[in-house]
Amino acid sequence: MPASPGSPTLVLVPTELELRRLEDFGGLPRGAGLVRLCGFGPVAAAARTMQLLAELRPARVLLVGIAGTYDEAAVPIGAAREFVAVGLAGVGAGEGEGFQGPPALGFPQWPGSPGTTAHPVNDTLPLAAGAGARGLLLTTCAASADAAMAARRRAAFPAALCEDMEGFGVALACALARVPLRVVRGASNLVGDRDAAHWRLPAALEAARCLAHEVLTSAWEEPA
Repeated sequence: MPASPGSPTLVLVPTELELRRLEDFGGLPRGAGLVRLCGFGPVAAAARTMQLLAELRPARVLLVGIAGTYDEAAVPIGAAREFVAVGLAGVGAGEGEGFQGPPALGFPQWPGSPGTTAHPVNDTLPLAAGAGARGLLLTTCAASADAAMAARRRAAFPAALCEDMEGFGVALACALARVPLRVVRGASNLVGDRDAAHWRLPAALEAARCLAHEVLTSAWEEPA
């Protein structure tokens, strides 16, 4: 595998809005990583991540951005969290209480193969998390529209602390390429609250930027 140009760390940010806000707060330390957009939503994020992994050959990847929090006690609005795992809601059959995911259907999203993941990938993936990481980040194709939808999703993934729209896509691309991934998200709102007047994007992104600084200077585990 050829050497990565510049920094061995690839820092991914989903949207231009998040990237601009991170830069407004001072960005990341010079030389800490190659910063690139990965796109909005799990499909764009997965495709763009795989493209960047092939082009840049980074040694590690860090995903940074905002998320909604399911649990304000564990992840307060305006605070940031690193996660130990990422999950995906919505791939399977049916919807609501009758939804069946890959484990129930018997069809893994990826069966595992030499050179990629050692085990089948169903609806969760571990991350190369640091000592302070906690909980699961749940990725969805569409953000929860209300408290009832948020409750259904968390009932299906009880370990979920936050909800985003890119984490699992980035994680699957990294898992297939055998590149360690860590994920930092700042909580901008309560999951299911679509009233932007209640959101705290600047505080969430500043918290995510500060935690990303810590992650970039800490030791990384190899992918499982």
